[in-house]
Amino acid sequence: MSRLAELFASRKKKALLMPYITGGFPTIDDCRQVLSAFIAGGADMIELGVPFSDPLADGPVVQASTQQALDAGVTTDDVLALAGEFSGRLPVVLLVYYNCIFAYGQKRFVAAAAAAGIDGLIVPDLPVDESEEYVAVCREHQVDPILLVAPTTPDTRIKLIGEKGSGFLYCVSVTGVTGARISLSDTLPDFIARIRKQIDLPLAVGFGVSSPQHAETVSRFADGVIIGSRLIQLVADAPDIVTSQRKVEAFLKDVNRVIS
Repeated sequence: MSRLAELFASRKKKALLMPYITGGFPTIDDCRQVLSAFIAGGADMIELGVPFSDPLADGPVVQASTQQALDAGVTTDDVLALAGEFSGRLPVVLLVYYNCIFAYGQKRFVAAAAAAGIDGLIVPDLPVDESEEYVAVCREHQVDPILLVAPTTPDTRIKLIGEKGSGFLYCVSVTGVTGARISLSDTLPDFIARIRKQIDLPLAVGFGVSSPQHAETVSRFADGVIIGSRLIQLVADAPDIVTSQRKVEAFLKDVNRVIS
């Protein structure tokens, strides 16, 4: 059983809190402080993004953070090293676009991720139909390939995703890109119920979860709550990193108090 599977299996009904930030945003040193705030705020797992020039699944907030990291010269190796600093404290998963993996070399990248103690990889632009070799390499290095499912995904494809993926399933709450939203879809509970009929994996919900109220709602029917854009915006809006840390930690503590 992988560390991610063990983490979900050990939870006592409460959904896991999974905050996200782009690796190297706003700087490598400042990102390190934000990740420490994640832990202080009660995160159960860290999701760290590898900056990429064309993040097609991401909205403007994440895109801006990615561009800032790239402009500062942040590399894939920088993010792997940063992840390695925290993987001994909490499980760490990377969100990485397949072009980054391809440029690095698929086997070399997965091996480097495993060496850094990374527990899982989320690759939003790799279709499950084309993932066989990638999944095999992940299995070889004991890194969970975490696959995604969207509201538009048909049942037959959901079943295939469940067969290929492990660790948990990333459930995209809306059709579209990442970003804070005013409200969640009314159809989200039905969407999650439909997935559960097809897949025996923990289900974590992301895209649009941007308030403690959203997190509380999601936690009623999902196994994990993923929050990204709202946290990045808190960091971007703060006048300094100390304020960023304080705001991020306080926000995550507010979320932790209400999720069930």
